[in-house]
Order: sequence, then structure tokens, then C-alpha cells
Amino acid sequence: MKTATPTVDSLARLAVAGLIFASATVGLRAQTTPAPAAAAPAAFPGLPGPDERKRIQELTASDHKNMQAQLGIIKLRPGPSGSTAPGTVNPANYDPAKANPFPDLPEVLVLKNGTKVTTPEMWWKQRRPEIVEDFELEVVGRVPKNVPTVNWKVTRTARTQVGDRPVIAEQVIGHVDNSVFPGLAVDIKMAVVTPAEAKGPVPVLMMFGSGGMPDDPTPNFGRGPGAASATTGPVDPPSPQQLIAAGWGYVSISPASIQADNGAGLTKGIIGLTNKGERRKPDDWGALRAWAWGAARGLDFLETYPAVDAKRVGIEGVSRYGKAALVTLAFEPRFALALVGSSGEGGAKLHRRNFGEALENLDAHELIALCAPRPTFISYGIPEKGDAHWLDQQGSYMATVAAGPVFRLVGARDLGERDDYRVAKMPPVNTGLLDGQLAWRQHDGGHEDRSNMKHFIAWANQLLHHTPPRPNP
Repeated sequence: MKTATPTVDSLARLAVAGLIFASATVGLRAQTTPAPAAAAPAAFPGLPGPDERKRIQELTASDHKNMQAQLGIIKLRPGPSGSTAPGTVNPANYDPAKANPFPDLPEVLVLKNGTKVTTPEMWWKQRRPEIVEDFELEVVGRVPKNVPTVNWKVTRTARTQVGDRPVIAEQVIGHVDNSVFPGLAVDIKMAVVTPAEAKGPVPVLMMFGSGGMPDDPTPNFGRGPGAASATTGPVDPPSPQQLIAAGWGYVSISPASIQADNGAGLTKGIIGLTNKGERRKPDDWGALRAWAWGAARGLDFLETYPAVDAKRVGIEGVSRYGKAALVTLAFEPRFALALVGSSGEGGAKLHRRNFGEALENLDAHELIALCAPRPTFISYGIPEKGDAHWLDQQGSYMATVAAGPVFRLVGARDLGERDDYRVAKMPPVNTGLLDGQLAWRQHDGGHEDRSNMKHFIAWANQLLHHTPPRPNP
């Protein structure tokens, strides 16, 4: 093999392959507040042990090497490590003054031939398809045409309570047809929870998480909706309680049951099943797109579920799952809205920002723009409470501002920020920009979105014309 110089294009294709985004080791390091190593077994009993971690790392490295070979790359320059410790090779930058070496973003409303996009029709028929094609080719990959069908089955029904409200909870399993490759089984785990006293179909927020029932133990790996926060003092109730109290239902869907979040699992899960156990090609889908596909199949089921208003189903996630929520809304038009929590690189953070995590390809404002005109709430916490600096809250705000012109063009309201994205500064903590379909709020909690849930619900109720029930006396 001849030596190949890695380019932005080839590095982006490695991202498609899941080599930047699909490593569980990288994902946990880059998106959570690490616990002391000695406490890990007690704090995270569901995580793999040392031998299993070693096996996953070896298989992930093998998958990485295979993808490099397919792309003709024999050596990669190191990217920012995320660390600033002495002796770190290529340490991350956390100096805001040095964070914008490439301040100009791709023009979201200019066609590749240089023509300005001036009408909604041009956006829908010309510019949006260009952006979708670029993200599919260079970032998230394509959903294959031969993905098997999913057959859903209710396996358990329970009448229980969430907080002080009675609910009906059903465990449902989506069995993916594996007749073409019986050696692999994929069963999507999902729980649907709706208020028992609802008078009709209710709006629902689908949350990437454990897929468990309300009375199931909730794994707490420091990521996703059940993630622990460094917040001290009074905290808001868990998100499911807030949703049920507001007359919403919620769905918990397990990404791990759709596709493993590591390179070792890429010949398994829905990606492996579709490829009949073989390795992927460079523009095949990765974990984020697979999770979005799984969420869409969950929505298929909800469209048949009488207690759910399937036209008012949102998608939510935090951290890696926040990236997945944004990708889901961008690529599945049936989802009505999204709450995107602390998504960082690969989510709402600008890639061109040299601040913390970094990836070079397209940019995040274009991914947010694909969600327009549907309501899109970008949520972050604060570094002091565990929503780490490397998530780059400021860069995510700039991306949200830069997506605004598309929302306005198609008849929706953006953040209302008057400054250009290059100089726009985040509003103070706990100050929401919630008057439009594009929304932003940085709460004073940690790596979670529970602290923004009540604000999300009030914002969504107004946009979806949902009236919550009266509070219990």
C-alpha cells in the first residue's frame, strides 16, 4: 500500500466509520466527568470488567486499522487529546482568544455553485439535499436500503406510579427480522409510559436511555437521561416525573440494544445484521445514525399506539445521546421536536472551533439547520458542576445562532440573537432564549438536562398547543 496523506475528507470518512464517534472508551472519557478509578466498580457495576474492556479495545483497534486500509491511509496525525496535562501530545486548547482560527463557517444558505438561497423552495429542493448528502457521505453514513423490518411486541404491562401520578407502562421489544442472517439477533428494547388519567392521546418525549420500565433499576454510567450530576443542593425531579406531571408520556429506548457504541460491535447489532456479519465500507452508517434509525422504528410503533399522539413525539438525549437526538431530528421528519442535551463535538458544537474536542468536516450549524422549522432546544449545563469545558458551550451557542437564518427562511423563529455568530456571546446562565422554534438555555447544573426539563416542557407546550393537567393538591 502506498503512503496516503490524511485529509479532512478522509478523516471525516473515519468519523463515518465510527472510529471517532463509536468508541466507548473515547465516548466515556470525552463526554463525562470521570470518577476515581478505584471507585469505578462500585459506581458503575454495569460496565465491562478489565478483560472485556481489553477485548473491546483490541477489536476496536482492528476495525480502525481495517477502515484506514480501505481509505488508503497508513498514518494519522494526532488530534487534540482533550487534556492539558503537562507532557500531553497536542493538548486541547481552552483559551477562548485562540478558539476561532477559522472564524468563517460554510454558508448555510448558499448552494455549492455559489447561488444564494432566497426562498423556502430553494432550501427544501436544492440546499437541504446538498447538506444531507454531505453529512451522509462524510459524517453519519447512509442507512442501507436493505435494512430488515422490525416487528414490535408488548411483553409486559404494569399499572404503577411515576412520582405521585398513576401511569400505564408497557415494555415493548422490537425484533428485527434476521432471516437473512440467523446468526445475529437484534431486539430493540423500549418502554412506553403514559398518564393513566389522560382523557386522550398525549404528547410524548422519546429519551435515549436504558429502555427500562419505571420500576426497573436505572443504570447510571454518567451519560444519558439518567446520568448523575455534580449539582449540589435542591434539584429538579427526574425528567420522567416532570413529563408525567405535565400530562406528557415518555418513552425510554435503549441505544445499546440497537447498536453497540464501540468498534468491536460493528459486525453485530443492526449494522452487523445488515452487513451479514461483515465489516463496513467507508460510507456505511455508524452508531449515531443506527440509533436514529432505531428511534424512527420506535416511532413506527407509537403511530399504532392509541394513548400516544404520534404527531407530537419529541426526541431527547444527553451527551452521546444528545448527538443522537440531534441526528434523529435532522434525518427523521416525523419527530416533532428535540431536546438536545450537552451534545458537544458531533452534536451542536462547532467543529472549526479549536476548543476542547475537535473534528474537521462539515459543521454543526448545518446539522441544526436540517431540523428547521421543527422546535429544537439546545441545552447545556456549566463546567463548574460537571458539564465539562471540552463540550464548548460557547461554540455550541455560535452554531445555534448560525443556524438561525434557515429557521427564519422557512417561517420559524430563531433565537433572536442580534449579533453575528462570529461575535455572539452566550446569555447568562439560567437565561433562556425560548421565544422561537429554535431555543437555547444553559442551566446551572451539571452534565444532564433535568435542570432544563421544566423550561423545555413549558416551551414545548406552547408550540404544540398542549394544556397540562392541574397539579395534584
